[in-house]
Amino acid sequence: ANPCPCGYYNEPNKNCTCAPSQVAAYRRKMSGPLMDRMDIFCWVSSLKYEHLVGEPDIDKETMAVKQNVALARNRQKERLRGEGLFINAEMTPPLIKKHCPIDNVSQEMLRKSVDSGDLSGRGYHRVLKVARTIADLAGRENIELKDITEALSYRQR
Repeated sequence: ANPCPCGYYNEPNKNCTCAPSQVAAYRRKMSGPLMDRMDIFCWVSSLKYEHLVGEPDIDKETMAVKQNVALARNRQKERLRGEGLFINAEMTPPLIKKHCPIDNVSQEMLRKSVDSGDLSGRGYHRVLKVARTIADLAGRENIELKDITEALSYRQR
């Protein structure tokens, strides 16, 4: 979705013409329950013409990321094999509890987010699944506080 009515909020090469109240009203159009079903929010800048029509620039870094994602997906597939699932996003709350244990500090951080109303029950489970994926991408067996913090940062709207 566009970030504002004119579509140029936070664009480096264009100035947004919307008043702050217009931006706020525009963002309220998307319902809370709908937004709560999204795992990750991120800004994506517009592309230049050359990027749209040019040959893809697949460099060593891109290949390394692709390989790392494949390894993480294999970790997920192995972990969830007995559950009949393939990826973390498919986990139900009981499976999240089983496969996404977190330490007391991480639990306290999430508790504060839930108790303050910043995180719903659905959002809580989504954060844990994203944190599990972040740990998988890092090649770690256990979810760490930094994974929870990063997953929470992706929920900011």
